[in-house]
Amino acid sequence: MHSAHSNRLAAETSPYLRQHAHNPVDWYPWCQEALDLARREDKPILLSIGYSACHWCHVMAHESFEDADTAQVMNGLFVNIKVDREERPDLDKIYQLAHQIMARRGGGWPLTVFLNPHNHLPFFAGTYFPKTARYQLPGFVTVMQRVAAYYHERKDDLHKHHDYLANLLATAQAQEGGAPLEPAVLDQARQALLDAFDPVNGGFGGAPKFPQAANLGFLLRRAEAGALPDPDALAVVATSLAKMAEGGLFDQIGGGFCRYSVDAAWRIPHFEKMLYDNGALLGLYAEAHRATGLPLFRDAATATAEWAIREMRSPGGGFYAALDADSEGEEGKYYLWTPAQVRALLGPEEYAVVEPHFGLDQRPNFEGEAWHVQVALPLPQVAARLDIAVEEAERRLAAARIKLYAARETRVRPGLDDKLLTAWNGLMIAGLAQAGRLLERPDFIAAAEQAFACLRRACVDADGHLLATDKDGKSRLRAYLDDYAFLLAAGLELLQCRWQSADLAWLLELADRLLADFEDGDHGGFFFTARDHETLIHRPKGYADESMASGNGVAALALLRLGRLVGDMRYTTAAERTLVSAATALDQYPHSHGALLTALAEWFEPPECVILRGQPGALPLWAATARRADPRRWVFSIPNDIGDLPGDLAERKAEAGEVAYVCAGTACLPPIRSLAELG
Repeated sequence: MHSAHSNRLAAETSPYLRQHAHNPVDWYPWCQEALDLARREDKPILLSIGYSACHWCHVMAHESFEDADTAQVMNGLFVNIKVDREERPDLDKIYQLAHQIMARRGGGWPLTVFLNPHNHLPFFAGTYFPKTARYQLPGFVTVMQRVAAYYHERKDDLHKHHDYLANLLATAQAQEGGAPLEPAVLDQARQALLDAFDPVNGGFGGAPKFPQAANLGFLLRRAEAGALPDPDALAVVATSLAKMAEGGLFDQIGGGFCRYSVDAAWRIPHFEKMLYDNGALLGLYAEAHRATGLPLFRDAATATAEWAIREMRSPGGGFYAALDADSEGEEGKYYLWTPAQVRALLGPEEYAVVEPHFGLDQRPNFEGEAWHVQVALPLPQVAARLDIAVEEAERRLAAARIKLYAARETRVRPGLDDKLLTAWNGLMIAGLAQAGRLLERPDFIAAAEQAFACLRRACVDADGHLLATDKDGKSRLRAYLDDYAFLLAAGLELLQCRWQSADLAWLLELADRLLADFEDGDHGGFFFTARDHETLIHRPKGYADESMASGNGVAALALLRLGRLVGDMRYTTAAERTLVSAATALDQYPHSHGALLTALAEWFEPPECVILRGQPGALPLWAATARRADPRRWVFSIPNDIGDLPGDLAERKAEAGEVAYVCAGTACLPPIRSLAELG
């Protein structure tokens, strides 16, 4: 028995589940004990899925799950299961899809699903329910009473519904393959994204507005592909990234990006900061700076990397999952200012720059009484207004930021979800490696190395299987597709920064497990869960980008690159089969598949892969020359004293001096032995 002040979630590792450990609700985690109890007592399951940084999850918890009367109804009518969608994305994907089928609209969090205890199929689903009826939503207690009555009184209807839903889930992935892979789909996707582009505010569509890093990454690569540049695609990327970096989505004081904007102009964000967004955007901004030379993009990438290293890194070198939107029970409170607060912290010269730059001389932009700072007047215009040099304005702004950040640090900080998620760390490692290489920041590369080593140390079991999460030294849950795919991509980025044969050996192990445990041998592509995963009502296999890039898209790209690096056709064939299996989806909804489109573009137009051999002191100059000649090149610098290389790399032999081996697809140039010829 558990006391009224503690339930079974107290023993869990998830910070989100532990937030509910003292609810009066008799919560279970997703476990066999709960499933057996529900079946034995013929009580439907109330499944609640959320995550620690979710604002409306907190609202529903405060209103209903912490309320003794509501909890009494929950405990009497249901077996209640609470799931952290970040630890169990498999369950979240399945029941979000079920909600979409049943409600004919997208879901979200909190996700509230009622399941038949005998087969775990849902028969009613929703998202947030208020305690009492409002927002044109019924009250939660009323919903529960009606759902329970339906379950016990309408068994015949329930069976018909289940047959229908099970059939829809079974055929959810039936539209695979069938369309040939054609380069035209790349042009169709480009045009669809240009049509959806908001030329005033940047980004795509209206409110709420998400960064869509995978689509912007695809367009950035299209802008530089082929013989002719694509200024229209580059303009979409540059405008979008500039508006995000200058808006409220970006933390102008401490760095890092929030999850999304509630308005179309990036002014007011939903204030949680997720590791996965920041990892993806970090690399994208570094790439955009390389493509455009704009200092704004360099500064945004730098501030984001520094935020992650400063605030999100564990003692072991891995990166924590998220910062909450709320502090002291109020969304965004940690980030808000009044002009009086800012003026009291700064000198008159600093405030003279900050006030117009951050819009403190305008009306409050947050609920009519506070300011969430963002760029209201560009710094050159501020400098002109004050009749000072831009460099002086930059100096004052930098000094002001330091003071404002120090003052903000004295506030009650948003909650930290301090678990390590393998997939999300993969995204941050890749972003840090890209930014470190492109912005010449060895400290970013070092942080990426330490995180990569942390995952290898903490998130691998005794049999060599990757694990999905680690909290306080306790690693658990067999990894998902995203864990393998994102870590594989991250390792390849890191190898471009410095060569470690041991890292390549591990990447080959990860790729082999990816093929053995996740690949769909019949149709191509990869399932989200491994072959020996817990049997659930559906085995998801998605192609579209969601809040993160598609695992299938990232896997295809990483396998293409790894296969070409070591000359292993198993990897490139698996990548090609993934693209073929997704052909129908790409043809019908090209703009929903940015990650797969990037892989497809690289399949059609393989970039050059340059293997450099030489003395460690000379290789950086050779690598810089190779990249300057073609920024799309993949460049790996392998010192001469490293031997026993796998596959085709064994043929890239060391010589007395420096030598470059350049290949694109299946065509290779003769070895290059001079910098002039390489450039």
